[in-house]
This record gives sequence, C-alpha cells and structure tokens, in this order.
Amino acid sequence: MLLKLITASAIGYGLYRYATRQPETASPVAFATGEATEGFAPVRNAGPDAMASDPKKWDKVDEASDESFPASDPPAAGRFT
Repeated sequence: MLLKLITASAIGYGLYRYATRQPETASPVAFATGEATEGFAPVRNAGPDAMASDPKKWDKVDEASDESFPASDPPAAGRFT
C-alpha cells in the first residue's frame, strides 16, 4: 500500500513539474534572435536588423523614431491641462 502511495505521489509530482515548466529561451516577439537583453525589461538595439520581422520599407524617419524610443513618447493626455 505504501509503495503504491509513493509511486502515485512521484507520478503526480512529475506531471506537476511538467505542466508548470518555463520555456528555456523565451524572448520577446518583436526582437530578433539574440537581441533581447537579460533582466526585468528586455531592450533591443535600434534598427530593422534587431527586429524579428523585416519592415517592407524603412526610411530615415522610421530609423530616428526607433532610435529615440521611449524618449519620443508623449505625456499623458489631460494630465496638466
């Protein structure tokens, strides 16, 4: 009886560990392979080479906007009006 209980517990624990496992190489979707930095908030380099998908067109305005992010974010609407 004890052997059956130990076996059932071991199988249950194995299934629990399998169901709650974390992916080993989880990277943000918008980042190209190897572009995500370690830490709480991953960061990627600017430019189309650092993106996971290639943009159809990429001009100097797109490049400047990508390089300035997040400094280009506008302030919250109605905060100081």
